[in-house]
Amino acid sequence: MNYSYWELKEWFSNVDFTVVGSGIVGLNCALALKNKYPKAKIIILEKGILPQGASTKNAGFACFGSLSELIDDLKSHTEEEVFGLVKKRWEGLQLLRKTLGDKKIDFQQNKGYELFQDSEFYEECINRKNEINNLLKPLFKSDVFTVDENVFDFKNIYQNYITNQFEGQIDTGKMAASLLELVQSSGIKIINNIKVESFTEQNNKVIIKTDKIEFSTKQLCIATNGFANQLLDEEVVPARAQVLITKPIENLHIKGTFHLDKGYYYFRNIDNRILFGGGRNLDFKTEETSEFGETILIQNKLEEILRTTILPNTNFEIEHRWSGIMGVGNLKKAIVKQISNNIFCGVRLGGMGVAIGSLVGKELAELTWK
Repeated sequence: MNYSYWELKEWFSNVDFTVVGSGIVGLNCALALKNKYPKAKIIILEKGILPQGASTKNAGFACFGSLSELIDDLKSHTEEEVFGLVKKRWEGLQLLRKTLGDKKIDFQQNKGYELFQDSEFYEECINRKNEINNLLKPLFKSDVFTVDENVFDFKNIYQNYITNQFEGQIDTGKMAASLLELVQSSGIKIINNIKVESFTEQNNKVIIKTDKIEFSTKQLCIATNGFANQLLDEEVVPARAQVLITKPIENLHIKGTFHLDKGYYYFRNIDNRILFGGGRNLDFKTEETSEFGETILIQNKLEEILRTTILPNTNFEIEHRWSGIMGVGNLKKAIVKQISNNIFCGVRLGGMGVAIGSLVGKELAELTWK
């Protein structure tokens, strides 16, 4: 590739920090680095023309865990660990709101509703509602989970919802655009459409080889989440999430964020439309991929649930479909760690990027030294 003296000097020389990934984690990491080292030269490398993983492809849920999810977490985590997970998610959401402001991300606290198809499972969750509320009370100072009747008239579900009083929603596009704007106005350079192929540590610096250029940086922060296993030997598995959105629906009365079937399906209102995603549990193996795309199996199921459960008496048309790539693992805790002397990572957000991405980015920056 033919680069000029100016290009090499301005973008690829004397680089203090290189961040890989321009999603929520990468952008927040770069902001925190600029705050910590105001004079540092910081660049962000992004393989897509837009953030490539899940940061601009998620459903925009400002959530921290449904009741059934937290009950399920207690099977493999201690009470202290589950409380810690929720605390981190809640603090991460507050940090995102503080960093950008509610207006710029169109934050709305319309509550979150968990729907049940199985009355037995509903009863199991209800029996532990008080236990979970008590566990979370030190953080929220009141009950998080309450019970509501089926006011939105969904079909083929149990008559009551379990409502999360503190759940909210954001406009994912506005959030990402505002974050990108803030980062660039801080003097941090973002280089798009460039893929990191490998990196090696040499004499207190890191040599980064990309598909466009090779250059050195003093320190490297990897924030590629769902694509982490392409660069790192960490316990992170890619998980594809498929999503669709309807055309605008007249007099749409559904408002809030909704979780169905233990959270494997999720939907919300946006711009008089229903945005609906999930179904990974229908075929875990196929969806364990970093390839974007949709499958007939999952898309048909999403349409079926729209017809029979969410919009049973409403005509609707699908306008658009897409997918995003998350990073998951056996444990819910994100991996934020120093890999070697000058290399660090913040990955495995477990589908909670909106909630914990800001905090993970900040923690990643705090690991660095100069």
